[in-house]
Amino acid sequence: MRWIAREHQFDFPRPMVVMGIVNTTPDSFSDGGQFLDVDAAVTHALRLANEGAEILDIGGESTRPGAPAVSEQEELDRVIPVIQRLAKRPELVLSIDTQKPSVARAAIDAGAAIVNDIAANRSKPEMWQVVAEAGAGYVCMHMQGTPQTMQTKPEYENVTDEVSGFFEERLALLSTHGVSIEQVVLDPGIGFGKTLQHNIKLLRDLNKFSFVERPMLVGASRKSFIEKLLGAPIHERLPASLACAAWAAIQGSQIIRVHDVAETIQAVRMAETLAR
Repeated sequence: MRWIAREHQFDFPRPMVVMGIVNTTPDSFSDGGQFLDVDAAVTHALRLANEGAEILDIGGESTRPGAPAVSEQEELDRVIPVIQRLAKRPELVLSIDTQKPSVARAAIDAGAAIVNDIAANRSKPEMWQVVAEAGAGYVCMHMQGTPQTMQTKPEYENVTDEVSGFFEERLALLSTHGVSIEQVVLDPGIGFGKTLQHNIKLLRDLNKFSFVERPMLVGASRKSFIEKLLGAPIHERLPASLACAAWAAIQGSQIIRVHDVAETIQAVRMAETLAR
C-alpha cells in the first residue's frame, strides 16, 4: 500500500509514521498561543522533527469544538511564513491543516506536500481540485457537522459502519475529481462530532477499516474524551494519549498525529515489536 504526497512516498507496511502537530493559533485546545510567533513555531517544528516526526502538520485555525472561524488572510498570515521557513529543509515533509482551498493552494506553493482536511464532508470540489492539480497527499477526515456544531448532539446508529460508508463514498468522489487513491489517507475523526462512546468504539474498531485498503491516520492526542473518561485535564493526558497511540499501532493503523513526538515513538515502536 503506497501513499504519494508530491515528491514524497510512504510504502506500507512499515513502522508507524508519527505526524507532529504545529499549531500557529491563539486558541487551540492544548497549546493555543504557544507557537503563534513564527520563530517559536519553526523552533517547535524542528524540535519535533529532531525527535522523529516524519510529517509536520501546520495549522492556523483552531478546530476545537465551538471554535470560531478565522478569515482566509489571518490563516495565511499564520501558516505561510512558517511553511516557507521549514521548506528550506527539503527533508521535511510538511502538511497544511486547513479547511480552505485557497490556504491549501498557498501552502502547497510555499512547500507543503499534504493537505489535512477536516472538512472532507463538504460538497463543493474546489479543495479536491487543488489536491489533484498538485499531486498532494490528502487526509480525508470524517466529521459530523462543523467545528461550531459538531458536538451539539452527535448521533449515529452505528458509528463504525457510518464512518466506513463515508470513506467508501469519499474515495469514489475523490476519484471523479482527479485525486488518485494513492494520494489519500483516511482519518476516522476522533473527537469530531462524536461522543465519548463513539470515540471509544471507533478506536476499538480501528482494524475494521482495513477493508478500504488505504492508510489510516489516528488523532487522539490530548483530546477531551480522555478527560470525560478519566478526569484528566489537558496537560495530564499524555499517558492516555500514549495508550491510544500504542493501541492504534497494534490495530494496524499506519499514521498517528500527536503533540508529544518522542514519547509516542517509544510507545508505538514497543507496541509494534510486541505485536510482531
